[in-house]
Amino acid sequence: MAARVVVGLLVVIGIIVVIGAALLWPGQHRVDIPLPFQSATGEAVQTEAGTVVESELGPCGSPSASLVFSGAPQPPPGAGYECFRSIISIDSGPDQGAFTLLEHVSGPGQPDLQAGESIRLVRGTDATMNTRYGFYDYERGAPLAILALAFAATVIIVARWRGLRALVGIVLAFTILVVFLLPALLDGKPAVPVALVGGALILYAALYLAHGVNLRTSSALLGTLASLVLAAVLSWVAIETATLTGLSEEDNNQIQLYLEHISISGLLLAGFIIGSLGVLNDVTITQAATAFELARLEPSANRMQLFGATMRVGRDHIASTVYTLVLAYAGSALPLLLLFSVAGRSLGDVITSEIVAIELARSFVGGIALTLSVPLTSAIAVILARPPGYTSVDQ
Repeated sequence: MAARVVVGLLVVIGIIVVIGAALLWPGQHRVDIPLPFQSATGEAVQTEAGTVVESELGPCGSPSASLVFSGAPQPPPGAGYECFRSIISIDSGPDQGAFTLLEHVSGPGQPDLQAGESIRLVRGTDATMNTRYGFYDYERGAPLAILALAFAATVIIVARWRGLRALVGIVLAFTILVVFLLPALLDGKPAVPVALVGGALILYAALYLAHGVNLRTSSALLGTLASLVLAAVLSWVAIETATLTGLSEEDNNQIQLYLEHISISGLLLAGFIIGSLGVLNDVTITQAATAFELARLEPSANRMQLFGATMRVGRDHIASTVYTLVLAYAGSALPLLLLFSVAGRSLGDVITSEIVAIELARSFVGGIALTLSVPLTSAIAVILARPPGYTSVDQ
């Protein structure tokens, strides 16, 4: 009976999620490219591959700077200030095989280009319809690909088929983010329902793929979905009571400036919800697995004994996960905290400033949700592991 109730609830929730995804599915609405990301012709800025051929200190002001040329760049028309001059080989796009010249002064935020380095160039068109190139970023494709392969190989070797299924779940999760969640937000759909539906889709796909379709996974999924709704409510309360606007972050300011139809507070709330998925999934699946393993190893234990033993494991898990959650957010905010420290700001001012308060609220909301998910998931798993009518082997 208990199994039928849990499975029935998951089926009903799944149907609601599918209906919600259909209603919130993004349309073909096209959003104009914001000014910082468009060329002079109004199109998206393109990037191309490049290789630093030569980089040295020399006089600035060459007419060839940022333009396309073959051979050598033109010299500056007169003696001027010195800067770093880098000749770049264009390795992709319509100007492949040609060169461009990048000039920049040394200073914070400026690239330190060395001969032989692979970089990304931004390609655009100026008002006179001339193609111009500029430094965009360093090329990181190859190192990241190697790390990704090493990560995938390690997971598959250690976890075997379950690890492979988990990797497939990660791919599906990112697919849901890219295909549904981000376009729906860009389409102006309400952020909270979009985040809840997107998060539920990710949970259904990731949990059942990684851990199989069984009662243990179902108990963890139901506990995670309930905790996800709780995290959404807590996030809304935190944002409203602490007056968190999200406008302390530069990216949000650009969104408000160029994408006026998107709610910044809603986007902030959606970020809180999606950010809690990973840690909730970790805690709930561990609690469900613990309950079922203890039930298998101790056939004579009743429900209360199983729940008590599962909670003892859960308390240790809560302690370690809360540390992980808070320290992860603190680590990401280290540069900001360093700037506050040299500015002579008081500890109270630092903590209550919005940009820090957002991370603190995110930590507190995630911590409350994951803490409450432990007894909730443990209770569901114990009920399924010891269904009504179960008779102890000692009886």
